[in-house]
Amino acid sequence: MSDTIDLAAYLRRIGYRDAPTADVPTLRALAAAHAAAIPFENLDPLRGVPVQLELDALQRKLLHEGRGGYCFEQNLLFAAALRAIGFTVHGLIARVLWNQPEDTITPQTHMLLRVEVNGETWLTDIGFGSMNLAGAVRLEPGVAQPTGLESFRLQEHGGEWRMQACVRGDWLTLYRFDTGPREFIDYVVANHYVSTFPTSNFVRHLIVARTASDRRLTLRDREFTVRRPDAEPERRTLRDGEEMCRVLEREFLLRLPDRAALRQRLDALPPV
Repeated sequence: MSDTIDLAAYLRRIGYRDAPTADVPTLRALAAAHAAAIPFENLDPLRGVPVQLELDALQRKLLHEGRGGYCFEQNLLFAAALRAIGFTVHGLIARVLWNQPEDTITPQTHMLLRVEVNGETWLTDIGFGSMNLAGAVRLEPGVAQPTGLESFRLQEHGGEWRMQACVRGDWLTLYRFDTGPREFIDYVVANHYVSTFPTSNFVRHLIVARTASDRRLTLRDREFTVRRPDAEPERRTLRDGEEMCRVLEREFLLRLPDRAALRQRLDALPPV
């Protein structure tokens, strides 16, 4: 089993043609290119297929099979690419608060990355689905930091940080975390929980997202949504599994696994 990424194959997959260097502009550009090319998706948990986090499996699935993945897959692959370029990278773990009250106690089920660049600490996260960072923010509290789409900011209290995004004028919390690095086994345990627990959203619902330079695309079960900054969301309900497969291929750029069986599984999802 290899612990080294095929960097050339990764750069081809995300369409990055410049020579990468370990600096902030490259970090931001790589994150944006990755988020546009490799969608967030949970087709494996939805189909009852195990999610493997070893680098060989990630490269096979995300680089060579035309697939995407969710936070652990996306950020572990991204971390390997960043390290190959020369960045110092640490994985962190977070408790998701998106669409939850601020005081909710949720499990640690989300991965993000801490990156050291020229003596500064930055955070990046290309695995948060519908509110993918698709860039990088400096580890600095209380400062609105623009990205290609929404602005993001960090709030800190007593060593706990909260990642927030400005969505149509409101600051909404995505998750809370501390900056202590985590071990690979922590992600293995969290990955097993979110990909197999019967009431996990990733087991019960289709959740797909892609972040382009000017818009966010999401598909939750049968509802396909396009969101652009400062505009009303465009929503469309998809009729059946066949139409959902076409949207997955055309809008999310996915090469579908076992298309006929997947179509049947999508047909079984509840109506909106």
